[in-house]
Amino acid sequence: MANADFLLYVDAQFISPYALSAFVALHEKGIAFDMQTVNLAAAEHRAPSFTAVSPIQRVPTLVQQGFSLAESSAIAEYLEDLFPDDPIYPRDLRDRAQARQIQAWLRSDLMALRAERPTEVVFLQPIETPLSDQAKAAAEKLFAIADTLLPHDSLALFGEWCIADTDLALMLNRLVFNGDPVPERLADYARHQWQRPSVQTWVNRQC
Repeated sequence: MANADFLLYVDAQFISPYALSAFVALHEKGIAFDMQTVNLAAAEHRAPSFTAVSPIQRVPTLVQQGFSLAESSAIAEYLEDLFPDDPIYPRDLRDRAQARQIQAWLRSDLMALRAERPTEVVFLQPIETPLSDQAKAAAEKLFAIADTLLPHDSLALFGEWCIADTDLALMLNRLVFNGDPVPERLADYARHQWQRPSVQTWVNRQC
């Protein structure tokens, strides 16, 4: 599906899990888009030129013909509504609601784990510092919930890929890529999801 009217703003380091999620959503939909980087370390997201586009000053931000939208889950849901073909969410209503629940949970919980295993360990280099007790507890919570959600006979949350798989795999890969202990079944799932072509397209854009 070709449409040159889309512009996606992402972080200049290509390490934002949320920018990755929006990037994957566009690729899975087959939507052509341009991409522009924002240097968060230099506070470019607070510059008037960017706040005029993204009032909440966040990446990713998707722009389409003067309409702009930030927050990766909002972008994914918008694209799903706009282009229902090639779905990135499960077709079943309840499965779709659960996929969105997983996305919301990953964005609002596990703070200690996210702080001590930032996405730099996935995209740049591992960290030698051991996990604190709080981060270990968050990791155990992640494992318990992921083990409950992931069917034992599948490498996808709902039998086939959806955007929540990309988000969950990245959270697990904060530990997998850093060499921290991860249950084998969940590590296999995270590695498998990481090989998805749309994800690898993002990985190979690293600079």
